[in-house]
Amino acid sequence: MVNLISKTPTKERELRFLLNGTSALGLDINGFYSQRFNKIGLTVFASHDRNAPYDPADIKLTAIPKFERFNFNPKLFVYFNENTNLDFGINTVFENRIGGNIDYIKDQNSYPNSYFEKNKTQRISTQFTLTHKFNEKESVMFKNSFNNFNRVVTIPDYIFDGLQNSTFSELAYSYNGAISEWVVGANLYTDNFTEDGNTAFPLRNYNQITYGAFVQNTVKANHWLDIETGLRGDYVVDYGFSLLPRVSALFKINNQLTSRIGGGLGYKTPTVFTEESERIQYQNVRPIDSDFNTLEKSYGVNFDVNYKTYITNDISVSINQLFFFTNVDNPLVLTPLADDNYQFVNIDGYLDTKGTETNVKLGYKDFKLFLGYTYTDASIDNSGVKSENPLTSKHRLNNVLMYEMEDQWKIGLEGYYYSPQKLNDGTTAREYWIFGLMIEKLWENFSVYCNFENYTDTRQTKFGSIYTGTISNPVFKDIYAPLDGFVVNAGIKIKI
Repeated sequence: MVNLISKTPTKERELRFLLNGTSALGLDINGFYSQRFNKIGLTVFASHDRNAPYDPADIKLTAIPKFERFNFNPKLFVYFNENTNLDFGINTVFENRIGGNIDYIKDQNSYPNSYFEKNKTQRISTQFTLTHKFNEKESVMFKNSFNNFNRVVTIPDYIFDGLQNSTFSELAYSYNGAISEWVVGANLYTDNFTEDGNTAFPLRNYNQITYGAFVQNTVKANHWLDIETGLRGDYVVDYGFSLLPRVSALFKINNQLTSRIGGGLGYKTPTVFTEESERIQYQNVRPIDSDFNTLEKSYGVNFDVNYKTYITNDISVSINQLFFFTNVDNPLVLTPLADDNYQFVNIDGYLDTKGTETNVKLGYKDFKLFLGYTYTDASIDNSGVKSENPLTSKHRLNNVLMYEMEDQWKIGLEGYYYSPQKLNDGTTAREYWIFGLMIEKLWENFSVYCNFENYTDTRQTKFGSIYTGTISNPVFKDIYAPLDGFVVNAGIKIKI
């Protein structure tokens, strides 16, 4: 979907369709059209996705909710001349979903006191870009987007109803010299949220405005060294000014060996919309207070080494070794209060994440083997007390074996490993593997495929109960593994 939406039209018409069905009672239909007519181009993407309520563990709770979603994304391209062009697109998404007690979903009148969660969302966004080239070296670009997002979350005895309107505008000038490239620009970001309050609880309304300016330079310092530097300044109304430098260097040691090192500063504006508050549907979460809360400031560095070579004409090897470190000062943590409410608090401490990632790619004729290992050490320091960050696997393996005969066959086998994770209740989750198999047969204008996802049927519901309390009033535990288990999906792709 992402690849289709980002495509630009060509003079040759492109028309694609996809029909996909799953053993988990899902259905996906989408179509894409693209063509350029002299000075006008057009792309249109439309999709319809739906799923029946699915409970493979037979515990009367949905692993996949019942949902229906419509997406429509037309985009217009205008080529005024060889130096000036414009594109404008609209993306709309409408979705209704309901999860919870599967008996209630199938027959609400017969099970009136059951647990459920309804989500009704409507998103309308626009994308606008105007580009003008002064000459072969200089150009200017203006970008703007508007996003309207309405969401209603309903659970027994509680409704969250809010509307978010946000905008982003940017004007940038580029100069591409023989040795050095410059980009200078400014931007404006606005974010307004209005809650439709239906209780006496304080509204979570906010209006954030951010003014920014930036400069970026890439210079070919030597045939073996490229350096990229950047400096950005953002002023966030009610939270102050942040200066954000960054630097990156690429070393081309020889044709087989390269290395990159970089780092920079960042920040995040406080908001009630996080995974922690989402888990409790924002119920009893007090609003962000700019007099009490502050920006989350961060810095990070990374270093990697890349090596690639051909052992023979048929055998290739590529190795990437990455080291990374990120630190977030005074992170926001959802904290329970004495009155059963919750408040986001900037703790007196930090969250740091450090680790390594190793990726190996081996090629032999039509076969490719990808082997990946990630080590992540994430910890939180709260007033000098250090603890492991929950729901973070320290060790992960990503393994994929692909066979691809160009324009004829694609066959893939994958295996992913997750090491034990600490949970928010202090316990430790068990380790697990997920395996998958993909087969696709291609012809000139269409292909058929079949995916066997998680064919060993790894499910958290096999490891134990996912909730405490009763089925009518469940208190859910952390979800760290798949709930839907073994799913087969198959379909057909058509290109006209």
